Amino acid sequence: MSLPPGFLDELRTRTSLSQVVGRKVLWDTRKSNQAKGDMWAPCPFHQEKSPSFHVDDRKGYYYCFGCHAKGDAISFVRETENVSFMEAVEILAGEAGLPMPARDPRAQEKSDHRAKLIDVMEQAVRFYRMQLRSGSGAHARDYLERRGLDAATQDRFGLGFAPAGWQNLWDQLTGQGVTPEQIMEAGLAKPSQKGGKPYDTFRNRIMFPINDPRGRPIAFGGRAMDPDDNAKYLNSPETPLFDKSRTLYNQGPAREAAGKGQPLIVAEGYMDVIALASGGFDAAVAPLGTAVTETQLQMLWRITDEPIMALDGDKAGLKAAYRVIDTALPLLEAGKSLRFVLLPEGKDPDDLIRSEGREAMRVLIDAAQPMVHLLWRRETEGRVFDSPERKAALDKTLRERIRTIQDPSLRSHYGEEIKRLRWELFRGRSAVGQGKNRRAQSGPQHHPTQNTRSSLLVAGGQDIELRLREAVILAALIATPEVIREFEAQLEMMPCADPDHAVLRSCLLQHADASAGDVQAAADAALGAGALEKLCQSRHVAITPCVRNPGNADLARLTIAEELAKLEAHCGLDAEIAEASEDLNGVADETVTWRLSQAAEARQKAHRAQAEDKTEYDTGPNGAPISREERSAFAALMETIRFEKPRN
Repeated sequence: MSLPPGFLDELRTRTSLSQVVGRKVLWDTRKSNQAKGDMWAPCPFHQEKSPSFHVDDRKGYYYCFGCHAKGDAISFVRETENVSFMEAVEILAGEAGLPMPARDPRAQEKSDHRAKLIDVMEQAVRFYRMQLRSGSGAHARDYLERRGLDAATQDRFGLGFAPAGWQNLWDQLTGQGVTPEQIMEAGLAKPSQKGGKPYDTFRNRIMFPINDPRGRPIAFGGRAMDPDDNAKYLNSPETPLFDKSRTLYNQGPAREAAGKGQPLIVAEGYMDVIALASGGFDAAVAPLGTAVTETQLQMLWRITDEPIMALDGDKAGLKAAYRVIDTALPLLEAGKSLRFVLLPEGKDPDDLIRSEGREAMRVLIDAAQPMVHLLWRRETEGRVFDSPERKAALDKTLRERIRTIQDPSLRSHYGEEIKRLRWELFRGRSAVGQGKNRRAQSGPQHHPTQNTRSSLLVAGGQDIELRLREAVILAALIATPEVIREFEAQLEMMPCADPDHAVLRSCLLQHADASAGDVQAAADAALGAGALEKLCQSRHVAITPCVRNPGNADLARLTIAEELAKLEAHCGLDAEIAEASEDLNGVADETVTWRLSQAAEARQKAHRAQAEDKTEYDTGPNGAPISREERSAFAALMETIRFEKPRN
């Protein structure tokens, strides 16, 4: 809506900035000079004790010498009440008695009609509040007190009571000159199906006024006092004032509290909101009996960037959270998301605060989890992914969910986080499974003799070589991260002799689609400053051609493939040695120990030949590539084991 020329100037002329600001601050009487319009107070925008906030009432501007906040009456209302520019103008114009310019005669007529209906609603609020204090409202007052809502809280939220009769409100309003048409249009009465007088919509219910963002009543919610009533909670029907899909309970006060830095919490119902606000969480709202709509999400994001969904800790609450995720994913933008608090089983915010106190609620709010984690939980909780088909089904489902995100950058970040969670799930299960298999297959463990303990195989002389190869592979991937995807499966299975290498390997897999700079930054964050530089500058790594030529994908592929093959050959040989040793089923004698040492020596020669590209390769029994020389040595070893194995 555009404003006519001179309207804002007229509004500022009629508005006293010191009066507008004075509703939010306590003036310092020693420093202020009211006669000159020179006013000082502690700043309402940041925490302080000294009066550094200055208002020049004559010029109509304010300035804080602490946080440097500045502006006029409109900006002050916008910031302190967390409203839009036009809403701030409307608030100030109403206070100054300055009519807002109508868009056209019909718009003015519609505005006047709406104002009359709001007046009818205000009369209904007063009637219900009076009934709560009367004798007929005694049992309603008792219920509210048992729920911990004292008189001050009841007044704060305008709670009332609708008596059990059929025309109590109808008779009251018509007696005050309200027309039957207005009562019906406001949703306060329903037509009789038997041809009689219309009857009250709300009967024998505790009444919760539902206000618009400016605090004007537009509807009601009623909580039944009769436990046998078909509807425990009942909202007003849709009216010219009320569209439940575009309304949030307690929106106005919550918006103002959120503007002061409180977290915006979305609860499920009226009592939860009141309990949160009574516990100090003033920025609490609730949808009105339905799932959160797209419009309501946009309303929440206009108040704060990350609303917190605080849902009941039961199956219904979890299902509600999942519905919110499906609604929110296509609407997400950079910086606009949701976080989730799932309360303990069987408890809502009201239960938790009353039983364990506000600190218990604060702990949960501080630990609210991002939406991507709840999305992951929905698709994985209670399921077993023990086959490629099940894993593929999970991948497909998650891809379909993430594809609904419109922002490409945000979609990419969701993919990275899902990949990290997937890595943790499958890698962790794989490691546990492999450990169990090894323990199951190895049988009784035997300690080696002194001669065997001194052999090269047991002493672990190959550990340094493993670390060097791992370092070359990781450095090559850091230099050319675009090839990470190609070696993803081999990297996942690569045993890391160096714990730092394991950390770096996980970091690279989690950032497979990132740029070289981002990969290096993530690696530095994972290992600490300097660790990555030390790895890449060590002599055996620095002289590697693909490290000296970052971005050369062909060179990187060749180097990584060769190093992975050598690692696999090494691990395959170790596996055969372990299997041969287990076949002895007892303590090895001197002859077998000597042959094992000869096999180790053969492996050393094979590695040297392999480095000079002179070795032809074969495959061991477990599928690992090994040299022909190693193959011959182990054939002889297995013959020795077959003929020299001790008999029981």
